[in-house]
Amino acid sequence: MKKFLFSLLAAGVLVLMVNHTLEAGSKKESGTLLTVGATPVPHAELLHLIRHDLAAQGITLKVVEFTDYVQPNTALLHGDLDANFFQTQPYLDSHHEWSGKLVSVFGVHIEPFGLYSSKYEDVNDIPDGAVIAIPNDPNNGGRALLLLQAKGIIILRNGAGLEANIRDITANPRNFRFRELEAAQLPRSLQDVDAACINGNYALGVGLHPLRDSLIIEGAESPYINIVVVRKGMENDPRIIALESALRSQKVKDHITGFYKGDIAPIF
Repeated sequence: MKKFLFSLLAAGVLVLMVNHTLEAGSKKESGTLLTVGATPVPHAELLHLIRHDLAAQGITLKVVEFTDYVQPNTALLHGDLDANFFQTQPYLDSHHEWSGKLVSVFGVHIEPFGLYSSKYEDVNDIPDGAVIAIPNDPNNGGRALLLLQAKGIIILRNGAGLEANIRDITANPRNFRFRELEAAQLPRSLQDVDAACINGNYALGVGLHPLRDSLIIEGAESPYINIVVVRKGMENDPRIIALESALRSQKVKDHITGFYKGDIAPIF
């Protein structure tokens, strides 16, 4: 009987110890959890690369993948994310609510924006009157048009800036027609149009290599650096400082240079 009571007491103590350990572990995890939203390629890939580096500092990195350019900022504003990694400063500035409540903390790389085609191997082979797809959001649409202007394909009105749109085209000698589509849909549209201006991450996501496969491409002077963004007031959060150190490390720089082979370029 005494032995039985002792066993019960021992079991009770063990249960209390386990519960206490689980509570402590849960509190510890919630205190060190860092949730970052990202588009799959290359942003999520780079985040997965540094997961163990952050774990060594006691930070559990959770990567939430998105396939569009709106939800990551919405989720960050709502507090579902601690940070996101997918956008450029001009894109962040394109929406008043975002730019008013979210802030860039550091830049990582540039993804060259290019014109692609599944039908033609040279931009000069594209026939007059052809259909060219461009992103339908103001920032990336403007980026596409500025690329086409830089390569002498169209001319935009004086003063047309980063948010130029098709109404700003003042000269279109080859009478190209422009179809505006959601940025994420552009790679899938290649069979339906003559060419498409595609963001680097979406191109990489379907196996297109900007340097090898694009007909024309942005130069290194591009202002579109990919940045990590947080809610205002979180800039000095120790987890964000650790994230910056890990993402801007020599390890990541070497990986970008070696793995992507110029399709994206580090800026640090």
